[in-house]
Amino acid sequence: MVSHFRRILLVLTLVMSVSCLAIGAQAADKIRLASVGWTGVTIKTDLAVTILQSLGYEAENIMVSVPVAYEAMAEGDADAFMGNWMPSMATIAQAYFDEGTVVQYVINMDGAQYTLAVPTFCAEAGLRDFSDIAEFGEELNWEIYGIEAGNDGNLIIQAMIDQDMFGLGTFTVVPSSESGMLAQVRDFAEQGKFIVFLGWAPHSMNERIDMTYLTGSTDETFGGNDGMATVWTNIRAGFDEENPNVALLLKNMNFPVSMMNQIMTTLYEDESLTPLEAGLAWIKENPESYQGWLEGVTTVDGEPGLAAFEAYMATVE
Repeated sequence: MVSHFRRILLVLTLVMSVSCLAIGAQAADKIRLASVGWTGVTIKTDLAVTILQSLGYEAENIMVSVPVAYEAMAEGDADAFMGNWMPSMATIAQAYFDEGTVVQYVINMDGAQYTLAVPTFCAEAGLRDFSDIAEFGEELNWEIYGIEAGNDGNLIIQAMIDQDMFGLGTFTVVPSSESGMLAQVRDFAEQGKFIVFLGWAPHSMNERIDMTYLTGSTDETFGGNDGMATVWTNIRAGFDEENPNVALLLKNMNFPVSMMNQIMTTLYEDESLTPLEAGLAWIKENPESYQGWLEGVTTVDGEPGLAAFEAYMATVE
């Protein structure tokens, strides 16, 4: 009787072990990419998710704020983030890199820029440098426009205010969404009103707004090279070992500034398009881009990844 019970227990244990392994395999195939509500990061992330889905993975774009993206990767609730702008984002990201819960991993864009900007007529009036902002405090209503609350750029501006850097101690940060901030900038520019705002490239704002980036950024603010930035793909610790095929795809995916500018301009010219649709249209016209991304990458079943994605692209109009 005891022997029979032990045999039943052994069988149940084996069944449970196999079930757990199956669940683990299914979980490994679900890839969670964190992103924030910036057009460029959305384009990159949606393209990556679509490629992964064409390869047989269950993948999703999780839209969160920058601080939540890092906490999610640290806690294992997100696998990667393709929008790590450095050095400005060091105020949030560096602690996770230092503790080893998030890996910086690979550069996906060189030659980006992220710093304060003004409409060009403001620069022509003398507001050209960080040190000039306080002199135009009244014209600016003592405000600097940022994007979503908790964003690294907003935190940098707030630190500048808190420390009275460049004489900005009496200013306040005005948080908003990316689209809301840019609508405000365009409205102010049309009225000839002064405004200082967070600007970055690549982005269609550089085509849509006659704007000038301010000089004077320091290593303590947006970086010592007038806010010139490098954008990285980050992954949670251990992800590349658990998912080497997906990690290779993410490693291969790079986005030249010219590519992103063109996609974003297309989005601006045709507001009916989604970021994914604009991105897919661009890579369909430039297949060498995704051919490089898929070099050495396979489907979930081990078949050539390029063939699988090209089969998907054949259905894209």
